[in-house]
Amino acid sequence: MKIDSVEVYRLDMDLVEPYEVAYSRFDIAENILIRISSGILDGWGCAAPDPHVTGEYPDVIYTKALDQIPFLLHKDPFRRALLVNDLKKRTPGLFSLWAALDMALWDLLGKKADLPVWKILGGYRSKIKTRITIGICGIDETLNKAREYTDSGFSILKIKGGQDVQLDIDRITQLRKKIDPKVQIRFDANQGYSIDEAKVFINKSGLLNIELIEQPTTKARPEDLGVVTNFSAMPVMADESLVSLLDAFHLVKRGLIDLMNIKIMKVGGLSEAIQMDAVARAAGVEVMVGCMDESAIGIAAGLHFALSRKNIRYADLDGHMGLIGDPAKDCVILEKGWLYPSHLPGFGWKGM
Repeated sequence: MKIDSVEVYRLDMDLVEPYEVAYSRFDIAENILIRISSGILDGWGCAAPDPHVTGEYPDVIYTKALDQIPFLLHKDPFRRALLVNDLKKRTPGLFSLWAALDMALWDLLGKKADLPVWKILGGYRSKIKTRITIGICGIDETLNKAREYTDSGFSILKIKGGQDVQLDIDRITQLRKKIDPKVQIRFDANQGYSIDEAKVFINKSGLLNIELIEQPTTKARPEDLGVVTNFSAMPVMADESLVSLLDAFHLVKRGLIDLMNIKIMKVGGLSEAIQMDAVARAAGVEVMVGCMDESAIGIAAGLHFALSRKNIRYADLDGHMGLIGDPAKDCVILEKGWLYPSHLPGFGWKGM
């Protein structure tokens, strides 16, 4: 079996509701799709570059994909490790492009085997709850969004903050007063806090039943995460500080974190994510599978990964919700806050 054609597509999708985090505002999802064909079978992959997380820009990913992906022609698609490694040599530092190729090759394997990827990977569970995100906004808007989401069945809210410690505390305080106490709240500062600000947040919100705090301090100083982790009774999760397998090793070896957020786009593919999860499991660290703003085909890869592993406790897979014109929207099924995979093989998308 050989690859007989490759194609690259630009896919820009507006967000129904733009949102803000500590370092930026988002109103569009800029994705690049690749299709690898072998006979009648197609494998689809998605790149969702983020200059704030991995230093990548959509125009660069698109241009590099057009230039480099044709090297796959006439290659064996089941030599995934070799092909992804070759692409890494050709495109250093382009994590989301590596992820797109790795994803497309897994998708093709699943379709050849006539099985969903989550079963090929181990099939630990068949569904998982996802949280839904509320960006940085005022108290009233936070409460309105929380009511809307919980009324539609979500039981986990992720609150973005990191610009104003007191506003962050006030928002969560009001949430705890006004919404069902059974609703779980997670907080993400997106590197916005200093060590002292993180300590203030933790001290003042200690009785608000926050499940975890994600990346409170800058990725430039991983040791700051360790200071916060040692101080905090609230579990501390690494996100932007966790890009490579070496990052995963050092973070757990030095005891700098309690939890990991593994994003397929951020780490360079599903295959790399599986290795990171093995490091986490060896260290007794639980994992959340996260995402960027990405087409549902990218979210599906994260979902299949999350379904396959016992120590993946959390899913942060809402990056496809509210995208306008996503052609792959049906390959992820959402029911009252639970995510289910499509019944189709691979990642569940026939393509366009």
